[in-house]
Amino acid sequence: MIKVIADQVVETDGTIDSTRAIIATDALMDILGWELKDEGLCRDELCVPAERATLETDGKLDLAAVARTLGRPSILDPETNAIAIGAPATDRSAALKDRVAPNFSLTDIDGVSRSLADYAGKKRLLVAFSSW
Repeated sequence: MIKVIADQVVETDGTIDSTRAIIATDALMDILGWELKDEGLCRDELCVPAERATLETDGKLDLAAVARTLGRPSILDPETNAIAIGAPATDRSAALKDRVAPNFSLTDIDGVSRSLADYAGKKRLLVAFSSW
């Protein structure tokens, strides 16, 4: 079982090594909302050209390769059996151009949940820190 962190968090059957996250092809729709067809990766009427040979291994799908094809960054963690898939490049680029941060909520030092939207119309300074 692997954990996929993308638009939502999904657990699905599969395996992860240092470069690939292998899942069943039919699980792709539940994970990212796309499906693999003869013409490529498709969502509704939109298709991104892709060769099956670059995405499939032994009848299974390489989720990291799918993410690259869709212009989405990904990172694998074999220790926790997880893959995180970021937003599409077009969405990230538009957010930087528009300088609009997505709404999110975090708990402050007093344990109170604070949302970025709580401060609409006010100047805000976002400070991010990580120990790694």
